[in-house]
Amino acid sequence: MSYDPSPSYPHRPPPPPNQPPQPYQHQRPSPSPHPAPAPAHHRPPRRTPLGHHSDLRVLRTAYRWQRRTATLTALGYFTLFLILSAYAPGFMTATTLAGGLPTGLLLALLQLPVTWLAIALYEHTARRHVDPLADRIRKEAELDARRGAGR
Repeated sequence: MSYDPSPSYPHRPPPPPNQPPQPYQHQRPSPSPHPAPAPAHHRPPRRTPLGHHSDLRVLRTAYRWQRRTATLTALGYFTLFLILSAYAPGFMTATTLAGGLPTGLLLALLQLPVTWLAIALYEHTARRHVDPLADRIRKEAELDARRGAGR
């Protein structure tokens, strides 16, 4: 959604406090006795400004994949644990693994390391994919701001 700075109606200042408001009448601006100065010719920008840059879409996509990877890691394991608890209670209680621990208890204790794994995965994908894109876009924005201020 874009913002249109021009009003869709002509601006009319409010009436002075001691005069009643007048009905609206469309008035064209009177021609100025002095012609408007010609706009200064600036060279066109070498690339599109940051707001229209496709890197923002790439950054959003990378961040979306980062969130999905970490979320599905933690929630996927938890969902698997719940499904096994609901539909395979014999497997979760009767089967014992190392040290005589039931499978259900071992899987429950593994939820904390899996959560840590999801956090580590989130940080890894951030450092590897998202942060370099964000840094590049930030540097380009700074350059655009300097170029805009220099005009």
